This record gives sequence, structure tokens and C-alpha cells, in this order.
Amino acid sequence: MGVLVTGDELAALLEDPDRDVVVLDVRWKLGGPPGHATYLEGHVPGAVYVDLDTELARHGEPTDGRHPLPHLADLQRAARRWGIGPATTVVAYDGEGNMAAARAWWLLRWGGHADVHLLDGALPAWVGAGRPLGTDDVVPPEGDVELAGGGLPILDVDDVEAFDGTLLDARAGERFRGEVEPVDPKAGHVPGALSAPTGGNLAPDGRFLPPEQLRERFAALGVDDGTRVAAYCGSGVTAAHQVAALEIAGIEAALYPGSWSQWSNLDKPVATGA
Repeated sequence: MGVLVTGDELAALLEDPDRDVVVLDVRWKLGGPPGHATYLEGHVPGAVYVDLDTELARHGEPTDGRHPLPHLADLQRAARRWGIGPATTVVAYDGEGNMAAARAWWLLRWGGHADVHLLDGALPAWVGAGRPLGTDDVVPPEGDVELAGGGLPILDVDDVEAFDGTLLDARAGERFRGEVEPVDPKAGHVPGALSAPTGGNLAPDGRFLPPEQLRERFAALGVDDGTRVAAYCGSGVTAAHQVAALEIAGIEAALYPGSWSQWSNLDKPVATGA
């Protein structure tokens, strides 16, 4: 399997008695409402709720960004709470588009667990196919996964300053151009970055575009198989969606986890406009 699994594929995985499968519900929105209450209203049967703010990030100073990467030991502890073992197939989803779920996908891959996927179309695709929902608060048996880290490339702020490849800004275009900034202290973007909003990775139904269309999208930005490419967003969450889209297109990309929330809290140059 690649980055994505369909609803039919997930249903088959869950029915396979020889397969250890963990499903993660990563519903989260900037500014709320909290995702756990929504999870309890209906989720893929057996899915474990994942709290993005407390399990997929750590708390730090503003100069670390809004969602710094969790310490590896904390991520491993969370992954074990979710029931993940060394041979577990993991499928993550959220409420729409997989913008939040991609953070769990990326972190587990970065941690070194390779068998991680996204439910294409997220929960609406599951519901739209008439599949059942659970309303219980799932607490699985403790897992024993070992995470070593280093499974995917990352950039820190110094790396970004010296980066000689293509840097993609995954935020909305108006934030990239500096026309609005609802969250962070400065408006604009990292000088030299290109605007590539994550919404452009998806079809109207919330599923990822086919690989060939994603390749065309990134080729229009000058990105192909031989390009060094990295992605950032506001706080390193939706940029993981960009990394996933690039992988679907056959292109490896690094993530700048600190993203604009870190950059704009430091004494770094800021560009505005298109």
C-alpha cells in the first residue's frame, strides 16, 4: 500500500483476522471545537481518538512555533497508547481532507514506523459509502512499538535559511501574500518560498488528486523528481499534508516543523506579495 487507502481497503483490513490494524481519528481544527466530542458522535468502529495538541505536539516557547514536534519518547508513549506494535498497519483520518490526520501520518513515519496510511476522503468517504460508525471511547490494549526517529527528512530554522531547493508554503494564498494574518505575529512568507496551498492537493470530494495531477501541480511550481523540496505552513500541521501529496506524486520532501509560527517569532526577514 502507498500513502492512501480507500474505504473498501480499510474495511477489508479490519475484517482480516491475520492483520493487526489500528485506526486513528485525528479530528482537530485551529480554534476548535475540540475533536473528542465530535469523535464520540461517530467514528470508524474501533478507531482511537488522537489529541493533536497534546499527543502530536509538545508545548514550547513562541520561538519554537505553535506545534513543535513531540519528543520521540513522548511520541512512542502515545503510539503505544493507541495500540501500535511493530507489525501494526496504521490508518489515520480526520473530519475532512486529512489536513490534521497527515500530522499523525508524518510523525509516525518520521518516528520510523513505515506501515502508516491515510483514509482517502477522510471520514466523509467512509460515511458516504454507508458504512457503520461507533460511538464508544475506544481504549485499545497497550502496544509495544519502538520508534527510533529519523524516518523522514526535516529542516530546522537554520536549514531553511540555507536551503537551496524549492520551499513550498502550504498556507492559504492571502496569508502567504501577507494580506491577512489571523494567528502569528507577522504577515507574509519566508523569502523565496512559493505559494502552494494544501487545498490544491484535493479534489472537490476531499480525496487527494490522482498522482499524475499532483505531479502536474508541482511541476507547475518547478518541482520534479530531481528537485530538492521542502514544505512549511503555519505550525507544521498542514505542511505534512503537502509532504504526503508530494510522496503520492513520487517526490520526497522535507518538512520544516517550526513553520511560519516559528519564523515570524524570530528576527528573520519577511517577504510579502505574490
